Amino acid sequence: MSPSPEELYEERKERVDRASSLKEPDRVPVLGGFGFFSARHCGLTHHEFLFDYEKASKAVIKTSVDFGYDTAGGISRLGALPFTLAFLREYEGLAPVWVNGPVHDILGVRYARFPGRELSEDSPFQFIGEEYMKVEEYDELIEDPQRFLVEKLLPRSCRNLEDPGSVKAMVALFKWGNESRRSAEANKKLSAELRRLGFPDFSGGFSYAPLDFIGDYMRDVKNVLLDTFRVPDKVKDAAVAVGVLILEMNRVAAKSAPEGTRAFIPLHLNEYFSPKQYGEFYWPTLKRVVLDLIDLGLIPYIFYEGYHDAHLETILELPKGKTISKFEKTDLRKAKEVIGDHSCIVGGPPSSLFIGGTPAKVEEYVKGLLEDVKPGGGFILSPAVSIPGNARPENVRALLKAVEKHGAY
Repeated sequence: MSPSPEELYEERKERVDRASSLKEPDRVPVLGGFGFFSARHCGLTHHEFLFDYEKASKAVIKTSVDFGYDTAGGISRLGALPFTLAFLREYEGLAPVWVNGPVHDILGVRYARFPGRELSEDSPFQFIGEEYMKVEEYDELIEDPQRFLVEKLLPRSCRNLEDPGSVKAMVALFKWGNESRRSAEANKKLSAELRRLGFPDFSGGFSYAPLDFIGDYMRDVKNVLLDTFRVPDKVKDAAVAVGVLILEMNRVAAKSAPEGTRAFIPLHLNEYFSPKQYGEFYWPTLKRVVLDLIDLGLIPYIFYEGYHDAHLETILELPKGKTISKFEKTDLRKAKEVIGDHSCIVGGPPSSLFIGGTPAKVEEYVKGLLEDVKPGGGFILSPAVSIPGNARPENVRALLKAVEKHGAY
């Protein structure tokens, strides 16, 4: 007889939890990073997937059930961290961390491009980095980062907030608050249904690297990298100042998050720095955020995007068994060698394998990888980023089949 949803939930949760804590589960877990593949699998345009909560939720549920990975998929969204930090001390329950389609319409977010708006209806959304803070304004940011976000960053990065205090801006904020609640209610309902169907959560929290916040939302990546040469001390001081807000966000989140909740931290600037620059500009404030999350009883789930090979040894500075390390392009075999007994490793096939490969090629990849990274536990298989929208369904199915065949302990 097939296991019940409750039995599946317990089985999957045990599998994921054991691997996360550097132990050997019954087999290697597989995370459900379906992304826009859910839309295509269910016949939705990207516009529908990003603007219609009900259709998107049904697509996530169907895709998760159809492919049966150890965790479910989710609804795709873009970051809205400037709002979270700007309103942190005034209204803890209001600010979302995400921009979805309706929020994009309400606020007129300049750093986002959405299907059916700036893009065709079946294009994925885009994050467009731009310069919303001048290099001469570092001192203002350092002196009072929250005030700078409210008075300068939000008006510059959102078309409908460009005139603070105007009727247009106040109406936009009012509508945004209502839409935030609608979005939260839809996500809560989706999570409950996925739990009922036997899928455990993997990441229920969120945090950020301070220098990434400056590069992503304020100075743009190229400018903040140049700033490390032009005004190095100001960059360091600004990262510390922004870090104070992020630490405060961590403490607010921890009040309602169960102990052991995994807090996702996507890294963006990490691969652009030499080891010396990484240690001087990026790592100190990121490390403080990670250690703070651990002290709060949360588990930092850090996505080391791009190539992180040159910085792997810094992960050894974090407490053993207290973090999860996901890699995009880093050599997973090297990661296993360097940190395999220190931090759970998450990683797997590149998007190209799902798009242009075959089930046989997927099995070949999984078999070869697991031979080297499976021993001793502490490894979770996951798409390198997320399964692309134009992935071949037979390749998506082949991933789990290959793990069931080659990933048992």
